Amino acid sequence: MPGEQARVWLITGASSGFGRTIAEAALARGDRVAASARNVEALGDLAQRAHPVALDVLDAAQREAAVAETVETFERIDVLVNNAGRTQVGAVEETTDDELRSLFDLHFFAPAALTRLVLPHMRRQGGGTIVQMSSVGGQVTAPGFGAYCATKFALEGLTETLRDEVAGFGIRTLIVEPGAFRTGLFRPAAAYESAPMDEYADTVGPTRAYIRENHELQPGDPAKAANAILAALEADDPPLRLVLGSDAIGNIEQRREALGEELGRWRSLGEATAVDDA
Repeated sequence: MPGEQARVWLITGASSGFGRTIAEAALARGDRVAASARNVEALGDLAQRAHPVALDVLDAAQREAAVAETVETFERIDVLVNNAGRTQVGAVEETTDDELRSLFDLHFFAPAALTRLVLPHMRRQGGGTIVQMSSVGGQVTAPGFGAYCATKFALEGLTETLRDEVAGFGIRTLIVEPGAFRTGLFRPAAAYESAPMDEYADTVGPTRAYIRENHELQPGDPAKAANAILAALEADDPPLRLVLGSDAIGNIEQRREALGEELGRWRSLGEATAVDDA
């Protein structure tokens, strides 16, 4: 979204982590921000510089009210940032139906609902941007992150499709795929862990140890990530996916190479399934 005109942002999960740093970066640019959090007191001093919005993204009525309040206050919404989320660890067999559905509600159904709510406003005003805070886990998996990655894969598929549906209205989509950044996702007790099974100690155990032992040791700087997101939004030809962090870039490159190698090895078998003489 090139140009210097002030934009209006609605950011979920703005009390900490990427939500907070994106809000700070937008305000520093001179933009106006509706900063949402389940508890607006958690916004701290940000509430004095942004417009605080009470929003539990899992509550349909609060989602509608948050969008309506932002439009009433600022008369438009230029950028929606679906950022609210959490870490969850557990082998697929360890993860219960309720745990899986709960994470999908937070990472997929809530962003999808908020996206649907802002799209009519963006169409009427002739443009806007939907920013989905995904993860390197939206393309690359790891033992214990099955549920987490599944939600991000789903969100990315929805958003890539949305990109082609709304481009004609001047609406853009940006999928952000951070690697390991020093947000609060790994702070003590922040990650939800399914009840462990001894059978997965060797595969999922290292993942559990990683999230417990790496708070504030991640290589990524959230403030620099926020500035990179703003730079991408201001580009004349912004990406669909913005991968942040050399760790994320390296992992996605490895996955891309592995997919290409596997496709090549099994190409002849796959192509042999056509109807004869088709």
